[in-house]
Amino acid sequence: MENQMFCYQCQETYKGEGCTKAGVCGKNSNVASLMDLLLYVTKGICVVKESFPQTDMPEWNNDFVYASLFKTITNTNFSADDIRHQIAVAVEMKEALKAQAKERHVAVPNVDAVNWKGNVAEYGKKAKAVGILADKGTEQGNAMQLIIYGIKGIAAYMHHARELGYRNVAVDHFVNRVLAASVTSKLQMDELTDLILETGHVGLEAMKLLDKANTNTYGNQEMTRVNIGTRGNPAILVSGHDLKDLEELLEQTIDSGVDVYTHGELLPANAYPFFKRYKHFVGNYGNAWWKQREELSAFKGPILFTTNCIVPPLENATYINRIYTTGPVALKNSHHIADRKDGKPKDFGKMIEHAKHCAPPREIEYGNVIVGFGHRQLSAFLEKIADAIENGNISHIVVMAGCDGRAKSREYYSDFAQLLPHDMLILTAGCAKYRYNKLNLRSIEGIPKVIDAGQCNDTYSIFLFLQRLKEKLGYTDINSLPVTYNIAWYEQKSVTILLAMLYMGIRNINLGPTLPAFITPNMANMLRRMFGLGTISTPKEDIEKWVKVEEEVYV
Repeated sequence: MENQMFCYQCQETYKGEGCTKAGVCGKNSNVASLMDLLLYVTKGICVVKESFPQTDMPEWNNDFVYASLFKTITNTNFSADDIRHQIAVAVEMKEALKAQAKERHVAVPNVDAVNWKGNVAEYGKKAKAVGILADKGTEQGNAMQLIIYGIKGIAAYMHHARELGYRNVAVDHFVNRVLAASVTSKLQMDELTDLILETGHVGLEAMKLLDKANTNTYGNQEMTRVNIGTRGNPAILVSGHDLKDLEELLEQTIDSGVDVYTHGELLPANAYPFFKRYKHFVGNYGNAWWKQREELSAFKGPILFTTNCIVPPLENATYINRIYTTGPVALKNSHHIADRKDGKPKDFGKMIEHAKHCAPPREIEYGNVIVGFGHRQLSAFLEKIADAIENGNISHIVVMAGCDGRAKSREYYSDFAQLLPHDMLILTAGCAKYRYNKLNLRSIEGIPKVIDAGQCNDTYSIFLFLQRLKEKLGYTDINSLPVTYNIAWYEQKSVTILLAMLYMGIRNINLGPTLPAFITPNMANMLRRMFGLGTISTPKEDIEKWVKVEEEVYV
């Protein structure tokens, strides 16, 4: 039977091969096809832009390019209408760029991505012709998909940085060049291999820029105990990754009687000094993104989704009329809060009024979790950790950054953390931490067993810390550190992080729960040969293999 769609960009793709009828994430075949078409038209925009001399390249549409890519990231946008509108705008933008090129006597390549006029009646047929299946069958095609997914992660990080007023022209030009090349050039595997590492380099620069944007705007994270219980006021829950949205909502809820809680990847916001001044900023509610359907019913108030990590609610969900979306996020029948215009904040007034008429959230857990280990806070612990390594009190560090997911196989990460010997630290970032950040794990010499650097993009803080630790211990190679990398992946931002690690020369990264479906056996062998990329097995076997502990640890 002919595929109704094809998508293999996330870890939970059907049978580890690809979703062909509907996405495991919840998107239907129509939305999936429209996303393929949006990516294609966005590539057309980049082809036209790339035709201009670099010093004269139009920059006014960079925000649109990043937003379009962001909308196609897993668990971000489920609205066919929204994607269809974005395609129409993209076609108009492409035509405007072509007219601009003509005025300046700039020759534009004669390729379909540039020439297609965007006939609405052709959307379905066109999407099939230009989607992933168009070049999936080749090694080069799959390698380019790996690069494109890394670029989608870069787009997400750049979107957040740009919302805070931070730009990086070199990153913009790289994204433009690669998207254009994907429809104008037939790159060979050696060229694609170099491009994979270059994508990692640019991904690292994007994370660095976002770190600068966040810390310059909100201060450096500091070690903080975050409340995970509730109090008796009406409240709004904010999910996703966007700190600017959180800031504007907190400003607009001052003295409203409405509390604000973070959810999922916004947990680290509680560690920024800027946000601590809001007395109605209560703490964090719930766990990783995949538990939404059970936890959001208990919250009772409005839920704001600022970025990816949304799970489409079931039709009979009690919270369906309390969902608000903004930015790249869209969901059928949800309340959407418009983007900023003319430098003015977003208007959260309707959601705040809604919250005032809702019951307080029902408490689903209590206590606190420790967060706030951005690179400034990690640097404060550097000497203590280095001394503990040198005197044997810390025998090993395991980097367990990445994403969480709903598959039962991810219980591996909880079991791994619990089996890990007491003298081994866990460095984490991203929502993978929800598998072990609430376990009762003892500290080491006053150092928390689980050191949480923040969101997925804050993996940059871990990289920076490891470089400083290497220097402190007198090593010349980061791979000489007593560090093991046990990385969980789910979507495209974690692909960006993986490529950044490869660019940094980090070897023997272990990726789980499964290798990406878009990494072919030949590509996997290449990555094993060049970088020692490995996979996971069982917690006990992996601990024995990676950190060489003795058998009696498990007795």
